[in-house]
Amino acid sequence: MTGLVLRRVLATVPVLFLVTAGVFALIHLTPGDPVDAMMAESVDASVKTSLRRELGLDQPLPRQYLSWMARLLRGDLGRSIRNHEPVVTNVSRRIRPSLQLATCALVIAVAVAFPVGLVSAARRNTVVDGAGTTFALLGICMPSFLTALLLIFLFGVTLRWLPVSGYTDPFEEPLAGMKSLTLPALTLGLALAAVITRTLRSSLLEALAEDYVRTARAKGLSERMVLGRHALRNGLIPVVTVIGLQLGALIGGAIITEYVFALPGVGRLVVDAVFARDYPLVQGVVLLIAAGFIVSSLLVDLAYGLIDPRIRHR
Repeated sequence: MTGLVLRRVLATVPVLFLVTAGVFALIHLTPGDPVDAMMAESVDASVKTSLRRELGLDQPLPRQYLSWMARLLRGDLGRSIRNHEPVVTNVSRRIRPSLQLATCALVIAVAVAFPVGLVSAARRNTVVDGAGTTFALLGICMPSFLTALLLIFLFGVTLRWLPVSGYTDPFEEPLAGMKSLTLPALTLGLALAAVITRTLRSSLLEALAEDYVRTARAKGLSERMVLGRHALRNGLIPVVTVIGLQLGALIGGAIITEYVFALPGVGRLVVDAVFARDYPLVQGVVLLIAAGFIVSSLLVDLAYGLIDPRIRHR
């Protein structure tokens, strides 16, 4: 297991390097200028030129990239062009709502997807299976903003059970905080549950057709034992993969959901930074999002080793 972890960690080094180069190139090739975004058109050109020189934007792109990489290797993500605060400070103010939203959405997704997927696979081609398949297709096909609007109309406008926007930290006010996260977490969690349900059902149906399942049934084991002890464990690999990839996306921030529900998360932060051409902030946030994907991928690899011991020696 230790060797597996070391190999995966070493493999992330070139990935992070490519991410930094790609993000730097894309953000600087985007039309627009941060100085023009900060200042009105009436401001004197010499003032803008002086500010570009102060920010280092007058240097060639390769030199700017090397300077950014040198600071990055020292653990310095730079300072925001808009508010002159460190990028780490800007992100630290926004990361908690995104992590809380991701955690709640993942809990909802797993709690919904596993029972539905298991029952659909166990009762294939029945009414229950049809209902589960329909739920999965609707969840995959329906855009997140439409799901958000429907939930707002039902629980916020019609029933008036939950707030439709805003954020309260659950660690400061538990009840109000959980209420503020319920609708956005349901929006993300139901969509993720649909993906997991479809993957789990397909994986279980494939596992149930294997020889070892027929052998287990021939030994007289109950269908619940066959499904839970034999088929489920062997069918979890693709499900864990899907959960890991979706977890990385959730950590990065669900931009549309955060905007609809006015959550002050990382997703809104990076969009605002893109519109303001805040290069250091965009680069820092995207790098942290990439690191979130890498960490989630590493956790998936570790989960593989726990589910199937044969993977530990590969």
